Amino acid sequence: MALEATRDYDGSSGTLVDVIDRILDKGLVINADITISIAGVELLGIKIRAALASFETAAKYGLEFPSGTNYETAAWKEAVVAKEDCPQCDKRVPVEELISSGCPWCGWISAKAKGIKAE
Repeated sequence: MALEATRDYDGSSGTLVDVIDRILDKGLVINADITISIAGVELLGIKIRAALASFETAAKYGLEFPSGTNYETAAWKEAVVAKEDCPQCDKRVPVEELISSGCPWCGWISAKAKGIKAE
């Protein structure tokens, strides 16, 4: 089965990877209640709750994780750090680093960092 490019809101084409990246970045929640009843008598009730998101997004919105999850690992500590997209290269960079020193990926420098270097 061939995968076709999707259209973004601005009309540009994207790939399946772009779609998955967007879903993981924003998160997707499925909430469904299904009941089967005959003559007003409920015979079967199913409640479905599912969430699909990256660890970073889930941590940002406070989703619960299974008991026994070790929150002290480096990956968890990295996930809870506030990040922002670099205006030049769109890479995710911690906000504090982006403002104080600039983007380590492309070399973009914020106005605040330029002011600090000029002094």
